[in-house]
Amino acid sequence: MIFKINGTEISDLSPAYIIAEMSGNHNGDINYAIEIIKKAKEAGADAVKLQTYKASTITLDSNKEDFLLPKDSPWAGSKNLYSLYEEAHTPWEWHKKLFKVAHEVGIDIFSSPFDETAVDLLESLNTPAYKIASPEINDLQLIKKVALTNKPIILSTGLATVEDIELAIKTLEDNGCYQYAFLKCTTAYPAPLDEINLATIPEIRKRYNCIAGLSDHTLGIEVPIASVALGAKIIEKHFTVDKSNTGVDSFFSLDFVEFKQMVSSIRKVESAIGVANFDLTKSSKNNLRGKRSLYVSKNIKKGELLTPNNIKSVRPGLGLAPKYFDSVLNKPVKRDLEFGERLKLEDIDIDIE
Repeated sequence: MIFKINGTEISDLSPAYIIAEMSGNHNGDINYAIEIIKKAKEAGADAVKLQTYKASTITLDSNKEDFLLPKDSPWAGSKNLYSLYEEAHTPWEWHKKLFKVAHEVGIDIFSSPFDETAVDLLESLNTPAYKIASPEINDLQLIKKVALTNKPIILSTGLATVEDIELAIKTLEDNGCYQYAFLKCTTAYPAPLDEINLATIPEIRKRYNCIAGLSDHTLGIEVPIASVALGAKIIEKHFTVDKSNTGVDSFFSLDFVEFKQMVSSIRKVESAIGVANFDLTKSSKNNLRGKRSLYVSKNIKKGELLTPNNIKSVRPGLGLAPKYFDSVLNKPVKRDLEFGERLKLEDIDIDIE
């Protein structure tokens, strides 16, 4: 299976495609948003992702109980959902500039649209891909609209049931989209480790025959690194340049140093995973002396029989292989052998093919 974003191939054999999620970490400052893009590139990200919505396209400006944030929400300081999204949204008039900056520094940029008008804006900017956030996975009209763009689509599963996933796939394929990927996600901020269930990643790949990855909300870098060992080929992680520049999502985001370390660690893990191969590696061959082989452990006269008292399996591995030990016992030698000599078939009166 192959999945491409802006010419970059993402497959079972490719490195993981790493996305820096800006979300609302720009703090309402376009210059900081630009810095996030540049620093994401410097940290090793393959892409930076925006969120495209207005408060009015994602919720209602209502103070009814349904629209108030729970007291235990990390964003409980906001008056209601509308106030939170008004603070966190990326102004639409910024998008053109942010796309331009990303192109200039050589990093992919795309976004999560939260309604159909957001898709229209992103199409006008020729976005190379789309991300469907986990709360929108049941918005089949939005998924249909995105599918019809013929762009690759990444979907998060954080709030998805199996039925939601299968309906999303049906909607994508019914509308001509077969280039999709699903990210295992736990929608909690920050997400507790015992609810991550990374073992789902290979199951997604197997069950839906698609690229699988991780959208991660845990603290730290361990979970995305581990996910790569389980086959994750897309990693999405929230990113800010400096956590002291507090944004709505900075408390569970990685800063520049952490993100760079995550990317470096992922690349090291990928190098270590390699391919299934039982052959000795080049470095291992340098240590073949460490294997055992048969050596003369006591002087032996010509014609004398080999016994456990005069031959021994020891290091280094330069003599006769230990598999011959039983075969050569009680066989006479053709010449005098000295203590410490390698045992060789040619010195033994034996016929072994």
